[in-house]
Amino acid sequence: MKVERVGAYLWRIPQDAGKGMRVPALIVADDVLMAHIRSEASLTQLANGATLPGIVKAAMAMPDIHQGYGLPVGGVVATDAAHGVVSPGAIGFDINCGVRLLATDLAVADLRDRVTDLVEALYAAIPTGVGSHGGDTLEARELNAVMEGGAGWAVERGQGFAEDVEHLESDGRIPGADPASVSERARERGRRQLGTLGSGNHFLEVQVVDEIEDEATARAFGVRLGQITVMIHTGSRGLGHQVCTDALDVTGKALRRYDIVVPDRQLACAPVDSPEARDYLGAMRSAANFAFANRQVLTHATRQVFARVLGASPSSLRVVYDVAHNIAKEEDHVVDGRPRRLLVHRKGATRAFPGQPVLVPGDMGRYSYLLVGTEAAMRETFGSTCHGAGRLLSRTAAVKAAKGRRIDRELAERGVVARAKGRDALAEEMPEAYKDVKDVVEVVHRFGISTRVARLRPIGVIKG
Repeated sequence: MKVERVGAYLWRIPQDAGKGMRVPALIVADDVLMAHIRSEASLTQLANGATLPGIVKAAMAMPDIHQGYGLPVGGVVATDAAHGVVSPGAIGFDINCGVRLLATDLAVADLRDRVTDLVEALYAAIPTGVGSHGGDTLEARELNAVMEGGAGWAVERGQGFAEDVEHLESDGRIPGADPASVSERARERGRRQLGTLGSGNHFLEVQVVDEIEDEATARAFGVRLGQITVMIHTGSRGLGHQVCTDALDVTGKALRRYDIVVPDRQLACAPVDSPEARDYLGAMRSAANFAFANRQVLTHATRQVFARVLGASPSSLRVVYDVAHNIAKEEDHVVDGRPRRLLVHRKGATRAFPGQPVLVPGDMGRYSYLLVGTEAAMRETFGSTCHGAGRLLSRTAAVKAAKGRRIDRELAERGVVARAKGRDALAEEMPEAYKDVKDVVEVVHRFGISTRVARLRPIGVIKG
């Protein structure tokens, strides 16, 4: 794949580099990260994304890009909201997989020797693992209310505070949800999974703020040095996965009907004004709202554990922010000097609007970051930035590399208490399986699309 450097932290795949490309592709990276990016198929996938009808400006990739389904993880594609297409594969299976950050009134000294007790209690209280189920089974009417109401649904039922939703992306609810477009199979998969963490790279992490770089912004976000924070990373669980699976089948069959040709059927799509697209967008927004509600229910459970184990008031765990990673949203952006209404697909990418908190988890052995969005992101990347460290090893390769090792003991030596369900859960997610998030954050900071505010070091983690 032909790639040319066009800036200190920007690379371009020219429009003529791949058959059917309608726009160029842009990659935000430095030399070291680009060397890894070149070694896998993500650049080809990004070029394929540039063939989508109605795409504007460029297909874009953040420095945590790695090969995914259809569009690479770390990809951003914006299509015209009236005349473009929507592509489920450019959004992903775990719709609104996202991250929430809670800031507590506790300092690391307040935990003393209680970290293990706290982690054990969180692990006992919060369902984890593949197919994990929550405490309640949602009946059809209540499930519809979740998919329409998002995080606010949980708050109305006493699982949080009114001010929580004020600190969530889109107030924890995407307008335009249509639960009627969600299949029975998706409903069945989701009705017992609200309030569950799931598996894979999903986690709940207890952290300490160990570096502050932007004092004023940290203060505005309610974050201070030595403070205990909690990061929750999960999404729409089986419901969202099934919504994507259903839509890929429908849009795959619709390609010929709308005379659309894509180089990879994993990028199957439909015109935004088509019945297929309307149904998918209604279902996708429903799944996104389910994910916002899921993180809200998990926030409530976390507050209860902190109260029981440490005596912390639930109100002392404040929401800093909550961001979505895998989603398509209608937004207004300036393209070629004029405002346009766009459908921005972010797959493993985080919205980074000016002044907005940006949450970038790393691996469970090193650190995560709190950043802030910038005006430069609006000009350069449709208000988008990285979403994490990005994988270096597949889960299979990570398990192979961890053979004969005790990852839990290795983490303990780093000062991290870890609990996980499943024999290989920690091995799949061991620190070496990921790029160093510091390197990824350095690139977006220097490029200017989001800038560092604080670094968060893990001290306890639960995983599926």
